[in-house]
Amino acid sequence: MIEILKAILFGIVEGITEWLPVSSTGHLILLDEFVRLDVSEAFYEMFQVVIQLGAILAVIVLFFRKLNPFALTKSAEEKKSTWSLWFKVVVAVIPSAVIGLLFDDWMDEHLYNYIVVAIMLIVYGVAFLFVEKWNQKRSFRITSVDAIDYKTALLMGAFQCLSLIPGTSRSGATILGAIILGVSRAAGAEFSFFMAIPTMLGASALKLLKYVLEGVQMSGTELGVLIVGCVVSFIVSLLVIKGLMEYVRKHSFSVFGVYRIVLGAAVLVYFLLR
Repeated sequence: MIEILKAILFGIVEGITEWLPVSSTGHLILLDEFVRLDVSEAFYEMFQVVIQLGAILAVIVLFFRKLNPFALTKSAEEKKSTWSLWFKVVVAVIPSAVIGLLFDDWMDEHLYNYIVVAIMLIVYGVAFLFVEKWNQKRSFRITSVDAIDYKTALLMGAFQCLSLIPGTSRSGATILGAIILGVSRAAGAEFSFFMAIPTMLGASALKLLKYVLEGVQMSGTELGVLIVGCVVSFIVSLLVIKGLMEYVRKHSFSVFGVYRIVLGAAVLVYFLLR
């Protein structure tokens, strides 16, 4: 029961931080310092990635009609637009897929630690404050997801590569890149959600495959932890995504920049003094 309660906490943190530009992986790494799951190291390495499946399912549910090219209620033109959206998403995830496959093991070994997380939290916090201040004098050239062209999609995908470093934030990197490229916050956030579907499905499949190939046996408790974590992250993500889309239509991301800087500084101080 204690492990299930811990899994619920991990699911809540994942569901909240996956979509906010504050780094879900970074928060899970930090949470693990204080609330350790009684599971094998191999399972935890897989769990912190596969728990994202619940969050991904929330995107599919919330945007099902927009993402479904086979919807009977859509006109031929709408179906064509949906296919075009999916092709752009595929183009956008190619850069991070290539780099992720090539350097996944190296990044797991060298980058998953509190120093990297703290530095990235601070660096991108400053970046958000700078970009939002610079953005006050600009007007967005792209204000809807459908208006995003293939070049912009590919460049957003290049920004997503930055999120392979723990503490960066996948949504944060892509939304920040979108703003720099002249995409509105709302359109950038929505396209970032869609990019997450193949990105996180692929990352989860890769981790699961490695876990299975290692021949590790999953205990009943570990299976329960995985299921509960995914279910909770799904439920929490439903609420967070709706709230974030409302927020970005009226506000900047500066508050997240401040949060990242404060958290990053607190993490450095904590681990240096402990």
